[in-house]
Amino acid sequence: MTANSQRFREFKMPDVGEGLTEAEILKWYVSVGDTVTDGQVVCEVETAKAAVELPVPFDGVVHELRFGEGTTVDVGQVIISVDTQPGAGPAEEAPASTAAHAEQSAVPGPEAEPEQPQGRQAVLVGYGAAPSSTKRRPRKARGGVPAQPPAAAAVQAELNGHAAAAPVPAPAAPVAPAPVAPPVAPAAPAGARPLAKPPVRKLAKDLGIDLAAVTPTGRDGVVTREDVHAAAAAALPVSPAAAEPVAPAPAPEGVAALAARETRIPVKGVRKATAQAMVASAFTAPHVTEFITVDVTRTMKLVQKLKDDPDMAGLRINPLLLVAKALLVAIRRNPDVNAAWDEENQEIVRKDYVNLGIAAATPRGLIVPNIKEAQAKTLPELSRALGDLVATAREGKTSPADMSGGTVTITNVGVFGVDTGTPIINPGESAILAVGAIKLQPWVHKGKVKPRHVTTLALSFDHRLIDGELGSRFLADIAGVLENPQRLITWG
Repeated sequence: MTANSQRFREFKMPDVGEGLTEAEILKWYVSVGDTVTDGQVVCEVETAKAAVELPVPFDGVVHELRFGEGTTVDVGQVIISVDTQPGAGPAEEAPASTAAHAEQSAVPGPEAEPEQPQGRQAVLVGYGAAPSSTKRRPRKARGGVPAQPPAAAAVQAELNGHAAAAPVPAPAAPVAPAPVAPPVAPAAPAGARPLAKPPVRKLAKDLGIDLAAVTPTGRDGVVTREDVHAAAAAALPVSPAAAEPVAPAPAPEGVAALAARETRIPVKGVRKATAQAMVASAFTAPHVTEFITVDVTRTMKLVQKLKDDPDMAGLRINPLLLVAKALLVAIRRNPDVNAAWDEENQEIVRKDYVNLGIAAATPRGLIVPNIKEAQAKTLPELSRALGDLVATAREGKTSPADMSGGTVTITNVGVFGVDTGTPIINPGESAILAVGAIKLQPWVHKGKVKPRHVTTLALSFDHRLIDGELGSRFLADIAGVLENPQRLITWG
Protein backbone atom coordinates (compact mmCIF):
# COMPACT_ATOMS: atom_id res chain seq x y z
CA MET A 1 0.00 0.00 0.00
CA THR A 2 1.47 3.36 -1.05
CA ALA A 3 1.76 6.37 1.21
CA ASN A 4 -0.77 8.17 -0.99
CA SER A 5 -3.36 5.40 -0.57
CA GLN A 6 -2.78 5.40 3.17
CA ARG A 7 -3.39 9.12 3.24
CA PHE A 8 -6.64 9.15 1.27
CA ARG A 9 -9.14 6.76 2.82
CA GLU A 10 -12.23 5.66 0.95
CA PHE A 11 -15.58 4.85 2.53
CA LYS A 12 -17.74 2.42 0.57
CA MET A 13 -21.51 2.05 0.60
CA PRO A 14 -22.14 -0.60 3.27
CA ASP A 15 -24.86 -3.24 3.35
CA VAL A 16 -26.98 -1.62 6.05
CA GLY A 17 -29.73 -4.22 5.79
CA GLU A 18 -29.98 -7.92 5.18
CA GLY A 19 -28.46 -8.63 1.80
CA LEU A 20 -29.37 -5.26 0.25
CA THR A 21 -27.62 -4.46 -3.04
CA GLU A 22 -28.13 -0.70 -3.41
CA ALA A 23 -29.11 2.48 -1.61
CA GLU A 24 -30.07 6.01 -2.65
CA ILE A 25 -28.18 8.98 -1.21
CA LEU A 26 -30.85 11.25 0.24
CA LYS A 27 -28.72 13.98 1.80
CA TRP A 28 -25.10 14.87 2.39
CA TYR A 29 -24.32 16.44 5.77
CA VAL A 30 -20.75 17.38 4.78
CA SER A 31 -19.04 19.11 1.86
CA VAL A 32 -15.57 18.95 0.32
CA GLY A 33 -13.11 20.57 2.73
CA ASP A 34 -15.14 19.85 5.89
CA THR A 35 -13.38 18.23 8.83
CA VAL A 36 -14.88 14.91 9.94
CA THR A 37 -14.22 12.65 12.91
CA ASP A 38 -14.55 8.92 13.43
CA GLY A 39 -18.23 8.09 13.93
CA GLN A 40 -19.58 11.35 12.52
CA VAL A 41 -22.70 10.99 10.36
CA VAL A 42 -21.85 12.18 6.85
CA CYS A 43 -24.96 11.27 4.86
CA GLU A 44 -28.43 9.76 4.94
CA VAL A 45 -29.31 6.96 2.53
CA GLU A 46 -32.54 5.17 1.72
CA THR A 47 -32.40 1.46 1.24
CA ALA A 48 -35.17 -0.80 0.08
CA LYS A 49 -36.31 -0.96 3.70
CA ALA A 50 -35.62 2.32 5.48
CA ALA A 51 -33.70 5.58 5.67
CA VAL A 52 -30.36 5.14 7.46
CA GLU A 53 -27.65 7.58 8.54
CA LEU A 54 -24.08 6.53 7.72
CA PRO A 55 -21.11 7.46 9.97
CA VAL A 56 -17.61 7.75 8.53
CA PRO A 57 -15.06 5.43 10.21
CA PHE A 58 -11.99 7.72 10.25
CA ASP A 59 -10.78 11.28 10.96
CA GLY A 60 -9.68 13.81 8.37
CA VAL A 61 -10.88 16.34 5.80
CA VAL A 62 -13.43 15.49 3.11
CA HIS A 63 -11.53 15.28 -0.15
CA GLU A 64 -14.26 14.11 -2.55
CA LEU A 65 -17.96 13.22 -2.62
CA ARG A 66 -18.26 10.65 -5.38
CA PHE A 67 -22.04 10.83 -5.88
CA GLY A 68 -24.66 13.55 -5.60
CA GLU A 69 -27.95 13.52 -3.71
CA GLY A 70 -30.64 11.43 -5.36
CA THR A 71 -28.14 8.97 -6.84
CA THR A 72 -28.65 5.23 -6.36
CA VAL A 73 -25.34 3.58 -5.49
CA ASP A 74 -24.51 -0.13 -5.42
CA VAL A 75 -23.27 -1.63 -2.17
CA GLY A 76 -19.46 -1.67 -2.20
CA GLN A 77 -18.98 1.47 -4.29
CA VAL A 78 -16.89 4.29 -2.84
CA ILE A 79 -19.10 7.23 -1.90
CA ILE A 80 -16.63 9.54 -0.11
CA SER A 81 -12.87 9.90 0.24
CA VAL A 82 -11.18 11.56 3.22
CA ASP A 83 -7.71 13.06 3.50
CA THR A 84 -6.47 11.64 6.80
CA GLN A 85 -3.26 13.74 6.69
CA PRO A 86 -4.45 17.19 5.62
CA GLY A 87 -1.28 18.88 6.91
CA ALA A 88 1.08 16.67 4.95
CA GLY A 89 1.18 18.96 1.91
CA PRO A 90 0.04 18.27 -1.64
CA ALA A 91 -0.30 14.63 -2.56
CA GLU A 92 0.98 13.05 -5.71
CA GLU A 93 -2.47 12.12 -6.87
CA ALA A 94 -5.65 11.59 -4.87
CA PRO A 95 -7.76 8.51 -5.56
CA ALA A 96 -9.86 9.22 -8.62
CA SER A 97 -13.51 8.35 -8.92
CA THR A 98 -14.05 5.09 -10.72
CA ALA A 99 -16.96 6.51 -12.66
CA ALA A 100 -15.06 9.66 -13.64
CA HIS A 101 -12.01 7.64 -14.70
CA ALA A 102 -14.16 5.36 -16.81
CA GLU A 103 -15.83 8.34 -18.47
CA GLN A 104 -12.52 10.02 -19.27
CA SER A 105 -11.17 6.77 -20.69
CA ALA A 106 -14.26 6.18 -22.82
CA VAL A 107 -14.46 9.72 -24.26
CA PRO A 108 -10.98 11.07 -24.99
CA GLY A 109 -10.58 14.64 -26.10
CA PRO A 110 -9.86 15.54 -29.74
CA GLU A 111 -6.17 16.18 -28.97
CA ALA A 112 -5.71 13.10 -26.80
CA GLU A 113 -3.29 10.44 -27.88
CA PRO A 114 -4.73 6.91 -27.83
CA GLU A 115 -3.45 4.94 -24.87
CA GLN A 116 -1.50 1.80 -25.50
CA PRO A 117 -3.56 -1.02 -23.97
CA GLN A 118 -1.81 -3.23 -21.43
CA GLY A 119 -3.35 -6.66 -21.10
CA ARG A 120 -7.08 -7.10 -20.76
CA GLN A 121 -9.32 -4.15 -19.97
CA ALA A 122 -12.36 -4.40 -17.69
CA VAL A 123 -15.72 -3.79 -19.35
CA LEU A 124 -19.23 -3.38 -17.97
CA VAL A 125 -19.98 -7.09 -17.69
CA GLY A 126 -17.11 -9.53 -17.38
CA TYR A 127 -13.93 -9.04 -19.39
CA GLY A 128 -13.71 -8.57 -23.14
CA ALA A 129 -11.06 -9.74 -25.53
CA ALA A 130 -7.58 -8.29 -25.35
CA PRO A 131 -7.55 -4.81 -26.97
CA SER A 132 -4.88 -5.85 -29.45
CA SER A 133 -7.23 -8.48 -30.86
CA THR A 134 -9.84 -5.87 -31.80
CA LYS A 135 -7.60 -4.09 -34.33
CA ARG A 136 -8.15 -5.01 -37.96
CA ARG A 137 -5.02 -6.04 -39.81
CA PRO A 138 -4.33 -4.65 -43.33
CA ARG A 139 -5.63 -6.78 -46.13
CA LYS A 140 -3.07 -8.98 -47.79
CA ALA A 141 -2.31 -8.44 -51.45
CA ARG A 142 -4.11 -10.70 -53.87
CA GLY A 143 -2.87 -11.61 -57.30
CA GLY A 144 -0.29 -8.89 -57.40
CA VAL A 145 -2.76 -6.20 -56.27
CA PRO A 146 -1.20 -4.12 -53.50
CA ALA A 147 -2.84 -4.02 -50.07
CA GLN A 148 -5.07 -1.11 -49.14
CA PRO A 149 -3.37 2.13 -48.15
CA PRO A 150 -3.51 2.93 -44.42
CA ALA A 151 -6.24 5.57 -44.87
CA ALA A 152 -8.51 3.22 -46.78
CA ALA A 153 -7.89 0.47 -44.24
CA ALA A 154 -8.94 2.80 -41.42
CA VAL A 155 -12.19 3.59 -43.20
CA GLN A 156 -12.78 -0.06 -43.94
CA ALA A 157 -12.22 -0.98 -40.27
CA GLU A 158 -15.15 1.24 -39.25
CA LEU A 159 -17.58 -0.24 -41.70
CA ASN A 160 -19.58 -3.39 -41.60
CA GLY A 161 -19.04 -4.20 -45.23
CA HIS A 162 -16.74 -6.33 -47.30
CA ALA A 163 -16.32 -4.20 -50.45
CA ALA A 164 -12.94 -2.57 -50.83
CA ALA A 165 -12.83 1.17 -50.28
CA ALA A 166 -11.29 3.47 -52.83
CA PRO A 167 -7.71 4.55 -52.09
CA VAL A 168 -7.48 7.81 -50.24
CA PRO A 169 -4.50 10.10 -50.77
CA ALA A 170 -2.45 11.27 -47.84
CA PRO A 171 -4.02 14.30 -46.14
CA ALA A 172 -2.63 17.61 -47.32
CA ALA A 173 -2.32 20.85 -45.40
CA PRO A 174 -5.70 22.20 -44.23
CA VAL A 175 -7.34 24.45 -46.81
CA ALA A 176 -10.53 26.41 -46.38
CA PRO A 177 -13.29 24.58 -48.27
CA ALA A 178 -14.83 26.26 -51.24
CA PRO A 179 -18.53 27.14 -50.97
CA VAL A 180 -19.72 24.41 -53.30
CA ALA A 181 -21.88 21.37 -52.80
CA PRO A 182 -19.96 18.29 -51.69
CA PRO A 183 -19.24 15.82 -54.48
CA VAL A 184 -21.47 12.79 -54.60
CA ALA A 185 -19.57 9.56 -54.48
CA PRO A 186 -20.50 7.03 -57.12
CA ALA A 187 -22.73 4.18 -56.08
CA ALA A 188 -21.18 0.85 -55.29
CA PRO A 189 -20.52 -1.43 -58.27
CA ALA A 190 -23.21 -3.89 -59.18
CA GLY A 191 -23.10 -6.93 -56.93
CA ALA A 192 -20.89 -5.25 -54.37
CA ARG A 193 -22.13 -4.78 -50.80
CA PRO A 194 -22.81 -1.08 -50.04
CA LEU A 195 -20.54 0.48 -47.47
CA ALA A 196 -22.36 1.64 -44.34
CA LYS A 197 -21.83 1.61 -40.61
CA PRO A 198 -23.91 -0.82 -38.51
CA PRO A 199 -26.25 1.92 -37.10
CA VAL A 200 -26.96 3.09 -40.65
CA ARG A 201 -27.67 -0.48 -41.75
CA LYS A 202 -30.13 -0.88 -38.88
CA LEU A 203 -31.82 2.42 -39.77
CA ALA A 204 -32.21 1.31 -43.38
CA LYS A 205 -33.65 -2.01 -42.26
CA ASP A 206 -36.14 -0.30 -39.93
CA LEU A 207 -37.26 2.06 -42.71
CA GLY A 208 -37.41 -0.69 -45.34
CA ILE A 209 -34.74 0.89 -47.55
CA ASP A 210 -32.45 -1.18 -49.79
CA LEU A 211 -28.93 0.15 -49.26
CA ALA A 212 -27.95 -0.98 -52.76
CA ALA A 213 -30.44 1.54 -54.19
CA VAL A 214 -29.17 4.45 -52.08
CA THR A 215 -26.74 6.94 -53.63
CA PRO A 216 -23.91 7.38 -51.11
CA THR A 217 -22.61 10.88 -50.34
CA GLY A 218 -20.16 9.97 -47.62
CA ARG A 219 -16.44 9.77 -47.94
CA ASP A 220 -15.16 6.80 -49.96
CA GLY A 221 -18.67 5.92 -51.04
CA VAL A 222 -20.07 5.35 -47.56
CA VAL A 223 -23.85 5.54 -47.13
CA THR A 224 -24.77 8.00 -44.36
CA ARG A 225 -27.86 8.39 -42.21
CA GLU A 226 -28.85 11.42 -44.30
CA ASP A 227 -28.69 9.30 -47.45
CA VAL A 228 -31.06 6.74 -45.91
CA HIS A 229 -33.50 9.42 -44.72
CA ALA A 230 -33.43 11.05 -48.18
CA ALA A 231 -34.18 7.73 -49.84
CA ALA A 232 -37.03 7.11 -47.39
CA ALA A 233 -38.51 10.55 -48.08
CA ALA A 234 -38.32 10.00 -51.82
CA ALA A 235 -40.13 6.69 -51.46
CA LEU A 236 -43.16 8.23 -49.75
CA PRO A 237 -46.22 8.53 -52.02
CA VAL A 238 -47.33 12.08 -52.75
CA SER A 239 -51.06 12.66 -52.60
CA PRO A 240 -52.43 14.96 -55.34
CA ALA A 241 -54.87 16.48 -52.89
CA ALA A 242 -52.01 17.58 -50.69
CA ALA A 243 -51.24 20.51 -53.00
CA GLU A 244 -54.77 21.89 -52.75
CA PRO A 245 -55.32 24.50 -50.04
CA VAL A 246 -57.54 23.03 -47.36
CA ALA A 247 -58.65 24.73 -44.18
CA PRO A 248 -56.73 23.14 -41.31
CA ALA A 249 -58.93 20.99 -39.10
CA PRO A 250 -58.39 20.94 -35.36
CA ALA A 251 -55.89 18.15 -34.81
CA PRO A 252 -56.30 15.86 -31.83
CA GLU A 253 -53.67 15.90 -29.12
CA GLY A 254 -50.61 14.04 -30.25
CA VAL A 255 -48.41 11.71 -28.33
CA ALA A 256 -45.95 14.49 -27.54
CA ALA A 257 -48.71 16.72 -26.16
CA LEU A 258 -49.98 13.92 -23.93
CA ALA A 259 -46.47 13.08 -22.75
CA ALA A 260 -46.01 16.70 -21.66
CA ARG A 261 -48.92 16.22 -19.26
CA GLU A 262 -47.52 13.04 -17.72
CA THR A 263 -45.18 12.73 -14.76
CA ARG A 264 -42.77 9.82 -14.49
CA ILE A 265 -41.76 8.83 -10.97
CA PRO A 266 -38.73 6.55 -10.59
CA VAL A 267 -39.55 3.35 -8.71
CA LYS A 268 -36.80 2.91 -6.14
CA GLY A 269 -36.17 2.57 -2.43
CA VAL A 270 -39.14 1.55 -0.30
CA ARG A 271 -41.62 1.70 -3.17
CA LYS A 272 -39.50 -0.59 -5.33
CA ALA A 273 -39.02 -3.07 -2.49
CA THR A 274 -42.75 -3.02 -1.70
CA ALA A 275 -43.69 -3.66 -5.31
CA GLN A 276 -41.28 -6.58 -5.61
CA ALA A 277 -42.39 -8.06 -2.30
CA MET A 278 -46.08 -7.83 -3.13
CA VAL A 279 -45.60 -9.48 -6.52
CA ALA A 280 -43.54 -12.26 -4.93
CA SER A 281 -46.12 -12.79 -2.19
CA ALA A 282 -49.16 -12.70 -4.48
CA PHE A 283 -47.70 -15.32 -6.84
CA THR A 284 -46.02 -17.51 -4.22
CA ALA A 285 -48.39 -17.85 -1.27
CA PRO A 286 -51.90 -19.07 -2.12
CA HIS A 287 -54.07 -16.35 -0.60
CA VAL A 288 -57.45 -16.92 1.01
CA THR A 289 -59.46 -13.98 2.37
CA GLU A 290 -62.38 -14.26 4.78
CA PHE A 291 -64.61 -11.48 6.13
CA ILE A 292 -66.66 -10.90 9.24
CA THR A 293 -68.77 -7.93 10.30
CA VAL A 294 -68.88 -7.35 14.04
CA ASP A 295 -70.52 -5.07 16.59
CA VAL A 296 -67.65 -3.34 18.42
CA THR A 297 -69.74 -1.01 20.57
CA ARG A 298 -68.40 -2.47 23.83
CA THR A 299 -64.83 -2.13 22.57
CA MET A 300 -65.41 1.55 21.79
CA LYS A 301 -66.74 2.07 25.31
CA LEU A 302 -63.66 0.34 26.73
CA VAL A 303 -61.42 2.64 24.68
CA GLN A 304 -63.06 5.64 26.27
CA LYS A 305 -62.72 4.15 29.78
CA LEU A 306 -59.03 3.48 29.22
CA LYS A 307 -58.50 7.06 28.10
CA ASP A 308 -59.98 8.22 31.42
CA ASP A 309 -57.92 5.73 33.44
CA PRO A 310 -55.08 7.46 35.39
CA ASP A 311 -52.92 4.35 34.98
CA MET A 312 -53.05 4.84 31.19
CA ALA A 313 -52.35 8.56 31.24
CA GLY A 314 -49.97 9.73 28.52
CA LEU A 315 -50.40 6.55 26.49
CA ARG A 316 -51.82 6.27 23.00
CA ILE A 317 -55.26 4.66 23.39
CA ASN A 318 -57.29 3.89 20.28
CA PRO A 319 -59.28 0.99 18.76
CA LEU A 320 -56.14 -0.32 17.01
CA LEU A 321 -54.61 -1.07 20.41
CA LEU A 322 -57.49 -3.35 21.36
CA VAL A 323 -57.55 -4.94 17.88
CA ALA A 324 -53.87 -5.81 18.33
CA LYS A 325 -54.57 -7.28 21.76
CA ALA A 326 -57.51 -9.26 20.39
CA LEU A 327 -55.32 -10.70 17.63
CA LEU A 328 -52.67 -11.75 20.16
CA VAL A 329 -55.30 -13.50 22.28
CA ALA A 330 -56.64 -15.29 19.18
CA ILE A 331 -53.11 -16.48 18.31
CA ARG A 332 -52.73 -17.86 21.82
CA ARG A 333 -55.92 -19.86 21.25
CA ASN A 334 -54.83 -20.92 17.73
CA PRO A 335 -51.01 -21.21 17.84
CA ASP A 336 -50.75 -23.00 14.48
CA VAL A 337 -51.67 -19.71 12.80
CA ASN A 338 -48.31 -18.20 13.79
CA ALA A 339 -46.10 -20.10 11.34
CA ALA A 340 -43.95 -19.79 8.24
CA TRP A 341 -43.37 -21.89 5.15
CA ASP A 342 -39.83 -23.19 4.56
CA GLU A 343 -39.72 -23.89 0.83
CA GLU A 344 -36.16 -25.18 0.78
CA ASN A 345 -36.69 -27.81 3.47
CA GLN A 346 -40.39 -28.32 2.76
CA GLU A 347 -41.32 -27.67 6.39
CA ILE A 348 -43.84 -25.60 8.33
CA VAL A 349 -42.08 -23.60 11.02
CA ARG A 350 -44.40 -22.81 13.93
CA LYS A 351 -43.21 -19.86 16.00
CA ASP A 352 -43.72 -19.43 19.72
CA TYR A 353 -43.13 -15.69 19.50
CA VAL A 354 -45.24 -13.04 17.77
CA ASN A 355 -43.56 -10.18 15.95
CA LEU A 356 -46.64 -8.11 15.24
CA GLY A 357 -46.37 -6.00 12.08
CA ILE A 358 -48.27 -2.74 11.75
CA ALA A 359 -48.58 -1.31 8.23
CA ALA A 360 -47.63 2.38 8.32
CA ALA A 361 -47.99 4.94 5.54
CA THR A 362 -44.94 7.20 5.24
CA PRO A 363 -43.83 9.85 2.71
CA ARG A 364 -41.51 7.23 1.19
CA GLY A 365 -44.22 4.60 0.86
CA LEU A 366 -45.89 1.89 2.90
CA ILE A 367 -43.64 0.08 5.37
CA VAL A 368 -44.39 -2.68 7.87
CA PRO A 369 -42.30 -2.43 11.03
CA ASN A 370 -43.10 -4.97 13.72
CA ILE A 371 -43.23 -5.13 17.50
CA LYS A 372 -40.89 -7.83 18.73
CA GLU A 373 -42.27 -10.35 21.28
CA ALA A 374 -45.66 -8.68 21.20
CA GLN A 375 -47.32 -11.66 22.87
CA ALA A 376 -45.41 -10.97 26.11
CA LYS A 377 -46.38 -7.30 26.44
CA THR A 378 -49.00 -5.90 28.78
CA LEU A 379 -51.58 -3.46 27.45
CA PRO A 380 -49.58 -0.37 28.55
CA GLU A 381 -46.40 -1.84 27.06
CA LEU A 382 -48.17 -2.64 23.82
CA SER A 383 -49.53 0.92 23.71
CA ARG A 384 -46.03 2.41 24.12
CA ALA A 385 -44.61 0.10 21.46
CA LEU A 386 -47.35 1.08 18.99
CA GLY A 387 -46.79 4.78 19.68
CA ASP A 388 -43.03 4.51 19.20
CA LEU A 389 -43.44 2.43 16.06
CA VAL A 390 -45.78 4.94 14.38
CA ALA A 391 -43.71 7.98 15.39
CA THR A 392 -40.47 6.43 14.14
CA ALA A 393 -42.06 5.40 10.84
CA ARG A 394 -43.44 8.89 10.15
CA GLU A 395 -40.00 10.40 10.77
CA GLY A 396 -38.48 7.93 8.30
CA LYS A 397 -36.14 6.55 10.97
CA THR A 398 -37.34 2.94 11.03
CA SER A 399 -34.34 0.63 10.99
CA PRO A 400 -34.14 -2.47 8.76
CA ALA A 401 -34.10 -4.66 11.87
CA ASP A 402 -37.51 -3.29 12.90
CA MET A 403 -38.97 -4.45 9.58
CA SER A 404 -37.56 -7.96 9.49
CA GLY A 405 -38.76 -11.13 11.18
CA GLY A 406 -42.48 -10.32 11.24
CA THR A 407 -44.98 -13.14 11.75
CA VAL A 408 -48.45 -11.55 11.29
CA THR A 409 -49.54 -8.04 10.33
CA ILE A 410 -52.42 -5.62 10.93
CA THR A 411 -53.33 -2.98 8.36
CA ASN A 412 -55.84 -0.33 9.44
CA VAL A 413 -57.63 0.73 6.26
CA GLY A 414 -60.45 2.18 8.34
CA VAL A 415 -58.51 5.40 8.97
CA PHE A 416 -59.15 6.24 5.30
CA GLY A 417 -62.89 5.57 5.60
CA VAL A 418 -62.57 2.22 3.80
CA ASP A 419 -64.93 -0.54 4.91
CA THR A 420 -62.69 -3.50 4.05
CA GLY A 421 -60.29 -4.96 1.51
CA THR A 422 -58.34 -8.05 0.51
CA PRO A 423 -54.81 -7.37 1.80
CA ILE A 424 -51.72 -9.15 0.48
CA ILE A 425 -49.66 -11.07 3.01
CA ASN A 426 -46.29 -9.61 3.91
CA PRO A 427 -43.64 -12.02 2.50
CA GLY A 428 -42.56 -14.64 5.02
CA GLU A 429 -45.61 -14.19 7.22
CA SER A 430 -48.72 -16.32 7.61
CA ALA A 431 -51.58 -13.81 7.69
CA ILE A 432 -52.63 -10.17 7.57
CA LEU A 433 -55.72 -8.61 9.18
CA ALA A 434 -57.41 -5.59 7.58
CA VAL A 435 -59.53 -3.48 9.95
CA GLY A 436 -62.24 -1.43 8.28
CA ALA A 437 -63.84 1.84 9.31
CA ILE A 438 -65.89 1.77 12.54
CA LYS A 439 -69.26 3.37 11.81
CA LEU A 440 -72.62 3.79 13.51
CA GLN A 441 -75.01 1.46 11.70
CA PRO A 442 -78.47 0.00 12.39
CA TRP A 443 -77.90 -3.30 14.17
CA VAL A 444 -80.17 -5.82 15.82
CA HIS A 445 -79.20 -5.81 19.50
CA LYS A 446 -81.26 -7.71 22.11
CA GLY A 447 -84.13 -8.08 19.66
CA LYS A 448 -84.29 -4.40 18.72
CA VAL A 449 -82.76 -2.36 15.90
CA LYS A 450 -80.37 0.14 17.42
CA PRO A 451 -77.46 2.28 16.20
CA ARG A 452 -74.29 0.38 17.03
CA HIS A 453 -70.59 0.76 16.23
CA VAL A 454 -69.90 -1.80 13.52
CA THR A 455 -66.79 -2.72 11.53
CA THR A 456 -65.74 -5.36 9.03
CA LEU A 457 -62.59 -7.43 9.46
CA ALA A 458 -60.83 -9.12 6.53
CA LEU A 459 -58.24 -11.83 7.11
CA SER A 460 -55.93 -12.98 4.31
CA PHE A 461 -53.88 -16.07 5.10
CA ASP A 462 -51.47 -18.47 3.42
CA HIS A 463 -53.52 -21.56 2.59
CA ARG A 464 -50.38 -23.74 2.72
CA LEU A 465 -50.14 -22.97 6.44
CA ILE A 466 -53.72 -22.29 7.44
CA ASP A 467 -56.66 -24.27 6.18
CA GLY A 468 -60.22 -22.96 6.03
CA GLU A 469 -61.21 -24.33 9.44
CA LEU A 470 -58.22 -22.85 11.29
CA GLY A 471 -58.51 -19.51 9.48
CA SER A 472 -62.22 -19.26 10.27
CA ARG A 473 -61.71 -20.06 13.97
CA PHE A 474 -58.91 -17.52 14.20
CA LEU A 475 -60.96 -14.72 12.61
CA ALA A 476 -64.02 -15.61 14.70
CA ASP A 477 -61.92 -15.40 17.90
CA ILE A 478 -60.67 -11.93 16.98
CA ALA A 479 -64.24 -10.81 16.35
CA GLY A 480 -65.37 -12.45 19.59
CA VAL A 481 -62.89 -10.42 21.67
CA LEU A 482 -63.86 -7.16 19.96
CA GLU A 483 -67.55 -7.87 20.40
CA ASN A 484 -67.11 -8.72 24.08
CA PRO A 485 -63.77 -7.32 25.34
CA GLN A 486 -64.09 -9.03 28.74
CA ARG A 487 -62.75 -12.07 26.85
CA LEU A 488 -59.38 -10.34 27.00
CA ILE A 489 -59.41 -11.59 30.60
CA THR A 490 -61.31 -14.87 30.28
CA TRP A 491 -59.44 -16.00 27.15
CA GLY A 492 -56.15 -14.26 27.85
